[in-house]
Amino acid sequence: MSTQIILTANVENLGTQGQTVSVAEGYARNFLFPRNLAVPASPANLKRVEAQRKKREAEAAAALAAAQETVTKLTKQSFEIVAKVGAEDKLYGTITAQDIAAALQKEGISVDRKQIHLEHAIRTAGVFDVDVKLHPEVATKVKIHIVGGEVETAPAPVAEEAPKKSKKK
Repeated sequence: MSTQIILTANVENLGTQGQTVSVAEGYARNFLFPRNLAVPASPANLKRVEAQRKKREAEAAAALAAAQETVTKLTKQSFEIVAKVGAEDKLYGTITAQDIAAALQKEGISVDRKQIHLEHAIRTAGVFDVDVKLHPEVATKVKIHIVGGEVETAPAPVAEEAPKKSKKK
């Protein structure tokens, strides 16, 4: 005998979330239902799954719109990062995705460092095009200017010498 179920998660070799499939009763009862991978295909569950699907679609559309809005902000301007530069425009250290994300944050654009794709860290001063993938359907290139200058750092605390103890005999 087989029974109709609605998958609540992607199940390998069976189907994707929200899909209605027919499986053996024992497989559904002993494996899928205890692990919350599926629910019986009743009219109430079909309505609930359809409502969840619509909610996910609305959230995905909102995320896509937000990503496209961020891309317009990113492409309108270029960003500058000040770093210590030595001879032949080589940096003392490197510029990483985290540094680029911090520079974008200073301009009011929130981008996660994981969305910034660098083949390797930037080690020289100059102008670089950096890939930013904000959404599976939305990606852009951001122009980053690495310039030499004094980096603002807090002064290092000066350690005070402890008073010397004299040895008495």
